[in-house]
Amino acid sequence: MSTKKLVDCKGSIELYGQTYRCWKEKGHGMMNMRSAIKQSCDVYFYELARRLGVDRLSVTAKSFGLGKKTLENFNEEKSGVVPNTKWKLKNIGTGWVLGETLISGIGQGYFQTTPIQLCVMTAQLANGGYQIKPRIIDNKYTIQNTINAWREEFTNIKNNNNVENPNLKKLYKNKENIKFILDALYGATNEPMGTSYRSRLTKPGYVYAGKTGTSQIRKITERERELKLKNKDLPYEMRDHALFIAFAPYKNPRYAISIIVEHGGAGSSGAAPIAKKVIKKVLDRHKLRKKYQLDLFQEI
Repeated sequence: MSTKKLVDCKGSIELYGQTYRCWKEKGHGMMNMRSAIKQSCDVYFYELARRLGVDRLSVTAKSFGLGKKTLENFNEEKSGVVPNTKWKLKNIGTGWVLGETLISGIGQGYFQTTPIQLCVMTAQLANGGYQIKPRIIDNKYTIQNTINAWREEFTNIKNNNNVENPNLKKLYKNKENIKFILDALYGATNEPMGTSYRSRLTKPGYVYAGKTGTSQIRKITERERELKLKNKDLPYEMRDHALFIAFAPYKNPRYAISIIVEHGGAGSSGAAPIAKKVIKKVLDRHKLRKKYQLDLFQEI
């Protein structure tokens, strides 16, 4: 599906007697892919998922780290779920239906993910689409390996060594697709009508890009829709989870973050403001952190 393809969002679509709604009740109007990412248009991604099919969606999601563990020898970590037709037949015993494809297009339904998976996915987009393997620094051995990696990186930068590392695994087929996504995330945070526009940072060197999300934990009843109940009007345990992912700074990214606020409501109001504070603090201390890394290089 072309990034320029337009989809008319009228607030919902009908499929076999079932209504699939956008978060914006009256709709977004005509949306292309960039504007749909920027404004979180559900209807656009229902249509995109319908055209692609859940199995193709599953392949891309898994390639960027969703649905599998990210850390080695960490038993407490969950692998999450990236559903497809084979997964449902094996685990639930019934066939896949088209309506499930639509809601998979916005990460709902059977999808399950973890904060670290979302963070790794974001980092792999921010670095240009290359696989990374995160690690927890918990002893002298891992600290030594991390310092060695920092030293190699610093040497490459110092020598202006731009030769691509043959050990890096590409996660994309077309690099322009990665650039497109990063630009769309920039719009979501830094352009009017972007869902995290109110949480942007404007100081040079602090500008970041991110994407809001809302994890719906239950089906909304027609009665609740008639009453137009908001998350804040519901009991705490019935409220949606608030999500936000981001990388910073937008130019020459160094950090990735994922925020999940349990029962926090919308990502724009519940998670993005937290990310803004964390990103500002991390970037405030970036020079001090780099100096500490260089001091460690001198000691080894």
